[in-house]
Amino acid sequence: MKRFAIGIDLGGTNVKAALVERGEGATNQTHRATDAEKGPDHVIDVMVDLVQEMWSHAPEDDITGIGIGAPGNINWDRTTLSYPPNLHGWDSINLQDEMQKRLGALVPIIVENDANVAGLGSAHYGAGRPHDSFIMLTLGTGVGGAIIHNNKIFRGTTGSAGEIGHMSIDYEGPVDRSGVAGSIEAYLGQNHLSQHARERLLNDDTTILHQMAGPDLEYLTPKMLHDAAIRGDQSAIDILSWAGHKLGWVISSVVHLLDIRKFIVGGGVSAAGDYILGPARKAIQQSVMPGMRSDIEIIQETLGNQVGILGAAHLIFQYLDEH
Repeated sequence: MKRFAIGIDLGGTNVKAALVERGEGATNQTHRATDAEKGPDHVIDVMVDLVQEMWSHAPEDDITGIGIGAPGNINWDRTTLSYPPNLHGWDSINLQDEMQKRLGALVPIIVENDANVAGLGSAHYGAGRPHDSFIMLTLGTGVGGAIIHNNKIFRGTTGSAGEIGHMSIDYEGPVDRSGVAGSIEAYLGQNHLSQHARERLLNDDTTILHQMAGPDLEYLTPKMLHDAAIRGDQSAIDILSWAGHKLGWVISSVVHLLDIRKFIVGGGVSAAGDYILGPARKAIQQSVMPGMRSDIEIIQETLGNQVGILGAAHLIFQYLDEH
């Protein structure tokens, strides 16, 4: 019998939803602007509308549940989202209760951190499928992390394990959105990386980025760095290499701690590919102790942001297996 679940990816800019068939992937997808400035009730109503739209495409009575991937901290029971970045006005909200009240649905609703569901989606649908244990890194507005062990999310003691983006490589370094000095997010988060590049290249008259990013590099983005690198711009290549070197050092710390050797990298900044991942691989060979260097791989996720929606839906399939 075919099994379907609805996956929700709650982001600061857009809410995405998909109807997912187990083992096959998304059969229908949609999205809508989050409009986070309108407050939590509005955002939850948007999510409910998208769920109802996806439900209308499903075979009768075949929806087994709703999985939600969201930024921020999730409690152990996978019901409550607390202090999500980019969603102003939220503190702690029981999303499971709020969604069930609006939907009147008697199906499981499970909430999980967005990086964790990206890892789960990669494990069952994406680049992580050949590996039963790996680390997922999402390079976007922030840097998210997930620990996948035996094809399941390792959640730690409270549900918050895997926050690799907030691991520090320099306690005197720049501060990330959560106030952690020298974290990898403070170097590779989209806004942080753009700001660093802007400061380094502002007086560099050899780079084509001045023609791409406006006066004083005002509109500079990681995508522009990648585009310039493809065109052979050495300054852009150097910036991405600098970022990749930082990434390699934090990956080395994870290898030493967990002895997991496979790393799947996704998110918008990861589109720079080997301009970032190549220097990361080189840094690993310098910074991992010799006896642990074998079989380390950094693999680029090919499904893009879709892994998050697929992983959110797969929360339901795993829940049904376990119960």
